[in-house]
Amino acid sequence: MCMVIFAPHNEECKSHFHLLFAIFAFATCGGYSGGLRLSVDCVNKTESNLSIDIAFAYPFRLHQVTFEVPTCEGKERQKLALIGDSSSSAEFFVTVAVFAFLYSLAATVVYIFFQNKYRENNRGPLIDFIVTVVFSFLWLVGSSAWAKGLSDVKVATDPKEVLLLMSACKQPSNKCMAIHSPVMSSLNTSVVFGFLNFILWAGNIWFVFKETGWHSSGQRYLSDPMEKHSSSYNQGGYNQDSYGSSGGYSQQASLGPSSDEFGQQPTGPTSFTNQI
Repeated sequence: MCMVIFAPHNEECKSHFHLLFAIFAFATCGGYSGGLRLSVDCVNKTESNLSIDIAFAYPFRLHQVTFEVPTCEGKERQKLALIGDSSSSAEFFVTVAVFAFLYSLAATVVYIFFQNKYRENNRGPLIDFIVTVVFSFLWLVGSSAWAKGLSDVKVATDPKEVLLLMSACKQPSNKCMAIHSPVMSSLNTSVVFGFLNFILWAGNIWFVFKETGWHSSGQRYLSDPMEKHSSSYNQGGYNQDSYGSSGGYSQQASLGPSSDEFGQQPTGPTSFTNQI
């Protein structure tokens, strides 16, 4: 099984996970559509509306979502709109996911069919490293912004908050209630996949960095002082041995002449008696 955590050196595996997680991120957010249903029961039943449907969808420009409700004051109706606009954070999140998907798709093609050109002149790993860092940052910013935007969407589409906008619901004689609340499970999933994408891309920074020339040059820089230290140590051991051998030789050489001189001392008196 291809897993990034257990096989970080496999570029093709990493691209597959990037593709999969990016698809889940923009599909759960960009493809969302939901709604809520409210009812307003007036004292005069003919003025009531027991099924008020309010639909909204991506990119969550809620201030453009309008609906009409009864005022319970004759046939007059009140036109309202939801509050808030989370389109900027939602569109930024989906844009990051789409570009991450496209880059991962292109990277997969390069890893499979152009592996030699990818490693040529260290240009491919270097570009891959820079893009990985950039996408890690974008995923963090986009996921955080969309998490805040989703919180605003939940507040703006809360049936209790929408009922407070209706003038008819401010009168105790009228009965207002929520029949159906919006389902936000897919949007919650999109936020989870956004942060999972950040973890996935950020976790691959080190492994992509190992493929660049910066990592190999750093290893050579660290290995050179160690080699110089070991060579100087070996040279010092050799000099010590040579010094020991030369010292032993000079000691023997100094002992030689003393023994000869000592042997020549008796010859002096002998030659003197011969002269006498």
